[in-house]
Order: sequence, then C-alpha cells, then structure tokens
Amino acid sequence: MPLEIRQATSADIPVLVDLMADFYAEAAFALDREWAARSFTALFADPARNAAWIAWLGGKPVGHAVLCARHSMEFGGLDGSIDDLYVRPSARRRGIGRALLARLVAHARAQGVLALHVEVAPANAAAQALYAALGLRPTPDRHLLVTRL
Repeated sequence: MPLEIRQATSADIPVLVDLMADFYAEAAFALDREWAARSFTALFADPARNAAWIAWLGGKPVGHAVLCARHSMEFGGLDGSIDDLYVRPSARRRGIGRALLARLVAHARAQGVLALHVEVAPANAAAQALYAALGLRPTPDRHLLVTRL
C-alpha cells in the first residue's frame, strides 16, 4: 500500500478530530470533539504560522502531525512546536511518523522557523528516539511550566 502525506485543510477537520480522538484515547484522556474542531479551525485561520499533515495508507487516514509557530525572543524569530504527532497503532513501525516529521520540518524551514520544540512523556522511549533522530534533545537546565488561562 502506498503512503501519501498531504497538508491538511479545513475540509480535513473531521478526519483530524477522529485521529486526535484516537490519540487522546490511547493516553486515557477524553476529547471534546467540538472543542477539537474549533481548535483546528483556529489553527487553519493562521496558515502563515500553523499547519497540519495527514498520512494516508491505502486511502485510509493513519496519522497526523501539527506545527504551531510563534515569535521567540530567544531565537530572534519564529520557533515551532510539534504540537501533535500521532500514528495509529496498526500503522506504526513503517516510517510514517518519520515521514510526517520530515514534511513538518521541511515546511518549518521554508517558513523561516529557527527552532523546534516538542513535549514528550518521559516513559515514551519510541517517541524520544524518533525526535532524537531529528536532533531534538532534552534541555536539562529548563522545565516546562504550564497554566490554563
């Protein structure tokens, strides 16, 4: 089966929400599908800074990746966050995650993104290895702090 990766549009929101629901379910998180659809709508409203890709295998969606960019004083320009990367379990270990990330990184470079960030669970060795292959490393001198507003 041929792998196809294409940049998503707002017409793909239902597919992206389905993939996101699977991603969240795997981590035992409930997903508010309406909230997720609104979030993707907002993402696509700023295409100069945000993008998403869907991986299709045999005509079926099997994964997605999301890039969000912002201005960073530290880097003196745009930095990007790999906000989501998910491949359905039945399609893993086929290079799909790596192919999604390659597309995301190429797009980020073309947009002038100067650095990439990603959050990964400490116990997720497979994701850490995938990100390390791209050069992403832990920063021992920093901690991610978050609050909802």
